[in-house]
Amino acid sequence: MFYFSVYEVCKKAVLWREVEHFKGGSGDGDTTDLVVFGDGSMPMVEFAMKDLGDLNFFLGIEARQASSSLFLSQTHYTATLLQRFDMLGTNSISTPITFTPQPSLHHGGLLPDSTVYRNMVGALQYLTMARPDIAYSVSLVSQLMHSSSTSHLQVVKRIFCYLKGIVRHGVLLLPISNLSLSACTDADWAACPDSHRSTSGYALLLGSNVVSWSAKKHPTMSHVSAESEYRFVAYAVAES
Repeated sequence: MFYFSVYEVCKKAVLWREVEHFKGGSGDGDTTDLVVFGDGSMPMVEFAMKDLGDLNFFLGIEARQASSSLFLSQTHYTATLLQRFDMLGTNSISTPITFTPQPSLHHGGLLPDSTVYRNMVGALQYLTMARPDIAYSVSLVSQLMHSSSTSHLQVVKRIFCYLKGIVRHGVLLLPISNLSLSACTDADWAACPDSHRSTSGYALLLGSNVVSWSAKKHPTMSHVSAESEYRFVAYAVAES
């Protein structure tokens, strides 16, 4: 499992392995890897712990630590995807998706084989772990996997063209003393051309560090834009 523990001041990221022995037995049990953000001291735990050293790479996420910062990225994974889907020779662009109009189920002809589309979107979903800038666009293309078309495939390829220009981007975490939690939300009211439902997004910040983000389509229609905004404000507050 993957745990983030935020201490008073985020100075260092250390990887610990917790070994849980089976009750009544002497053999090895399950292991749990924990990423601990703090001063590097031993966390208070019930089970035996093993120090695996400073965090460098975990679940495809690369960590670069400096004296006053921690940078999380998926540079190697991004480069691997660009090569896997033959996107290295494309030109980079400045935005992952055009704002209007949103992709529709009725745009373009259906793909004879949607395997490539599904693989590309599935890979992008994992990439959002350290790339909040593509969360909204990946959310949109994920909604079209059951009826993917040639037009939808071009939208997905545009996201890869965007990533090609900023392969090394990620999330920067800085030491903080202010542990105030804040949230930013936004919604594209009734922007879906098929269901007229809204897609909203939020970002949670601990001090100045972004620690959680998401983009999600609303399950029901909103009659006015204020209703759409307030719905996702409530959702973001619940998540925090």
